[in-house]
Amino acid sequence: MGYGEENFMTALEIKDLMVFYENAIALNNVGLQCARGVITGVFGANSAGKSTLMYTISGIILDIQKKEKMKGGERVSVFGSILYEGTEIIGWEASQRARKGIILCPERRRIFQESSVLENLRIGAILATRSQARKTLEYVYALFPQLKRLKNKEGGFLSGGEQQMLAIGRALMAQPRILLLDEPLLGLSPLMEEMLVKAVREINRETGVTILISEQYARPILPIVDYGYVLENGGAVLEGNSEELMDNPDVKSAYFGL
Repeated sequence: MGYGEENFMTALEIKDLMVFYENAIALNNVGLQCARGVITGVFGANSAGKSTLMYTISGIILDIQKKEKMKGGERVSVFGSILYEGTEIIGWEASQRARKGIILCPERRRIFQESSVLENLRIGAILATRSQARKTLEYVYALFPQLKRLKNKEGGFLSGGEQQMLAIGRALMAQPRILLLDEPLLGLSPLMEEMLVKAVREINRETGVTILISEQYARPILPIVDYGYVLENGGAVLEGNSEELMDNPDVKSAYFGL
């Protein structure tokens, strides 16, 4: 389903989203849409607001807000609108969003280091039925055969690429309707980047799950993205399909490493 089709449906729509850490603005009037069943990209330099955006969509920002308030730390403020399949969810807890299918695969993997590959995957399946968990585990092993071979190995002993496969697999076990991938290629070799990009494309094509993916450099990701946004200093400064973004010389030099 493409952006230009008459049967276009929006899975996620963000309007006038603003996030402050004390008096520092992290997201500034951000607006974006994710069409159902496609891959949307968010690109920008470090500190552009990509991870804050992912935390806010997933609801984790509300957990951060509560923890900071309890310990007397920095004040976190969130304003704006997040519509998920037409329903306003800006006040929903992260757990409620996860139960409705908004699943985050966080930056830097964040797997359970002392748990085995299989245990990590089973932890991800806490929201799934037994049948869903069994079926999805088979799918994850087919997608990432390395994980099946390593199923009894502790997560902390995996390579960076293997940990990223595990993080994505664990997110899939949670039965996402929208899969949020926050910088999944961070720190990986070009060969591993290529393999994971192919896997993301296969996930989208084979399962139909809506994907929102953020990256600092778009070169590996751009070929699989249907539509993209560029963040700068917390604001969305450019948007367009992959061809439009790639044809912009300023975008190429500043954000795509070309």
